[in-house]
Amino acid sequence: MKKKRFSEEQIIGILREAQAGVAVKELCRKYGFSDATFYNWRSKYGGMEVSDAKRLKSLESENARLKKLLAESMLDNEALKAALSGKY
Repeated sequence: MKKKRFSEEQIIGILREAQAGVAVKELCRKYGFSDATFYNWRSKYGGMEVSDAKRLKSLESENARLKKLLAESMLDNEALKAALSGKY
């Protein structure tokens, strides 16, 4: 997975600069990212505070962990069903 160059705090700071009136093209040139990246950040982090972004990140990691646990338990369940039916 590609390492992120900007933290949530930096992203929110950049978005606040854009809200203050700095042109998007200038921000992209200043910090070295593309227009598409800016608009993706704005859709994800727009209107958030730093604490909200940290909470979002922790919730996303917890959600990923729970999805992994669910997938593993479903796989175990299918293996048990196959073993009980004798069709493996």
